[in-house]
Amino acid sequence: MRRQTERKEIEKIEMIPEYGKQRLLNYAESFRDLADFFEDGQAGREEDKPAGEEPEDRQEYLLKRHLQESQGLLAEHLKEMAHIMATVAKETCRYRPMGERRHRQMAALLKESGIQLKDFLEMEHEDGHWEISLMMRQTSGKRSRFGETEYISTEDLADYISVALNRRLCAAKNTPAYLAAEYNTYYFLEEPPYHLLTGFAKAVKETEKVSGDSYSFYEADTGRLLVLLSDGVGSGEEACRESGRVIEMMERLLEAGFAKEPAVQMVNGAMAAAGQEETMSTLDVCDIDLYTGNCEFVKMGAACTYIKRGHLVDRLSARNLPLGVFWQMTPEIHTRTLQSGDYVIMLSDGVLDALSEGIGEEAFPEIIGRMNYNNPNEIANQILAYAIGQSRGRIRDDMTVLVTGIWDQSVL
Repeated sequence: MRRQTERKEIEKIEMIPEYGKQRLLNYAESFRDLADFFEDGQAGREEDKPAGEEPEDRQEYLLKRHLQESQGLLAEHLKEMAHIMATVAKETCRYRPMGERRHRQMAALLKESGIQLKDFLEMEHEDGHWEISLMMRQTSGKRSRFGETEYISTEDLADYISVALNRRLCAAKNTPAYLAAEYNTYYFLEEPPYHLLTGFAKAVKETEKVSGDSYSFYEADTGRLLVLLSDGVGSGEEACRESGRVIEMMERLLEAGFAKEPAVQMVNGAMAAAGQEETMSTLDVCDIDLYTGNCEFVKMGAACTYIKRGHLVDRLSARNLPLGVFWQMTPEIHTRTLQSGDYVIMLSDGVLDALSEGIGEEAFPEIIGRMNYNNPNEIANQILAYAIGQSRGRIRDDMTVLVTGIWDQSVL
């Protein structure tokens, strides 16, 4: 009896073994030292320069200034990379092995479906979310018409385990999609209470073949969705290429573990380093937590975002410049808590420009508030059609409308 009690005790473990942890911390320290080197060199050059002295060669002065700004930005990026490495190295979680009785029950249930269970744990991460970890393999299953074994999807398995544990679970984002014949570890999390539906509508500038706007509905991790929208300055293939680069860089940095604001700063630095003002792009980010309903908006030169709650509409605006204008720029950040039935509406500048030819941007929230559609695609298409109507059917700039609706799953 004592042995079972000890197994059920919650323990705290490190996610990375000591050797790997120490290597990551050493890498982090190296990045910090390199950042200090760049900052010390920059400070030394500032001290050597006599106060009030005018530069003899303006071109040389601008080149040196450009170099100092780029080194300062690089130092900030190195510090952020060091911070991420140190955070990962020190990451811990609490885990609770299942009692022997519960382990046998789960093993028996899975065996009926041709699955062999080896290990079964509950883990609580630092953000407070619990995760179920099962090490298992598929030993048998249905045969396809070609005589091959059909492997069970982790999505179907999540439903099965949910019934067994009386807890609604879903497969974690990075867990394999299907069970395999070899032992592997599969992760399942408590399903978020909120559910999202997304929709979009777009129109290409009438003189172009492709849109200069790019967007993405990006699942950063289970229970968290980011909506990214970038409006390439100008139109056509060049604008499309630049806005597409912005979205791709953001996705890669977020996937690597960067927080939103440092990721935006790094993308801005890359755009500034390119030194091509005609290819600047805006960036609009909407980050929704499906466990809490909390939502954060990050804007760089982007058009207004609207939150529709019934007939009430909240407008979020930004007054900063697009990416790449200056080396160091501060994004505008807004936070809101969404409720079931809310819609987040994100637009590119072309939509608001079209409205300015008719009712104007100030009257637009009232138009959104009067819309009674429930499907995000219908809302997006209605907004786009209305904007085109306001410009008398002309499409003088690329237009993109992204709509995200949120609902409490318990009332669906």
